[in-house]
Amino acid sequence: MWTQQSRGRMARIAKKTKPYPSDLTDEKWGRLAPLMPKPGRRGRPREVDFREVINAVRYLVRSGCGWRMLPIHFGAWQTVYGWFRELARRFLVQTIHDIELMLDRERQGREASPSAAVIDSQSVKAPSAEKHGFDVGKKVVGRKRHIAVNTDGRLLMVNLTTADISDSAGAQTILDGIRRRWPWVKNLFADGAYDRLKLMDKASYLDFVIEVIRRSDQQQGLKVLPRRWVVERTFGWMIRWRRLVRDYEKRMDVSHAMILVAMGGNLLRRNAHP
Repeated sequence: MWTQQSRGRMARIAKKTKPYPSDLTDEKWGRLAPLMPKPGRRGRPREVDFREVINAVRYLVRSGCGWRMLPIHFGAWQTVYGWFRELARRFLVQTIHDIELMLDRERQGREASPSAAVIDSQSVKAPSAEKHGFDVGKKVVGRKRHIAVNTDGRLLMVNLTTADISDSAGAQTILDGIRRRWPWVKNLFADGAYDRLKLMDKASYLDFVIEVIRRSDQQQGLKVLPRRWVVERTFGWMIRWRRLVRDYEKRMDVSHAMILVAMGGNLLRRNAHP
């Protein structure tokens, strides 16, 4: 049990600690606070501080540390992990990301819902995954992130699979998700790996138009291709959050939520501190 002296020592440590760079500012928290779950009418009063829970998760994703290595100022890591899973289960992490995405588009004078998207994939090592596969092309054992972004690089959809799933097969789930969540998207841009009959048939059925942008056979060295470079920049934004350099999560739903925390954090910073 904690002694009075121990409590006093921990209180002094917490008081002396400066905010971490990943902590929410008052402006950012003001945008998130109304979305947090309300306490129940029955049972004992809720003691959790949602601001500190989100600060802890942002610290973990940004720094790349493990759950058990979270600084003690955030409280017990089990509490943080439990509430993170609960917020993800309630689709609150997804909701925060999508709201900030639409507000960021409107802030730049665009329609809230995009009309075009770029699709691509990224294979990453997944040392702790329950299931993983081997990407023959990239020589990677792990998982594959199939994503769709708008023409400015904002993340619209992400589908996680084992790395042995082809780009075109993973993109079929992306098409279903886009049609439900972003109904105004009409045009899709992709590379040659997506020029497959099944994918094209499904795209036509869902009323998408896919434009395949290919490299020239005479091309020498690195050349930025129109539209396709946008999604590569998004992958670069992801791995600035060090937890996403590899896929360290055992469960795919937790890994999916980690990506939304990172990309939602970028959008939150733009909107709260333009």
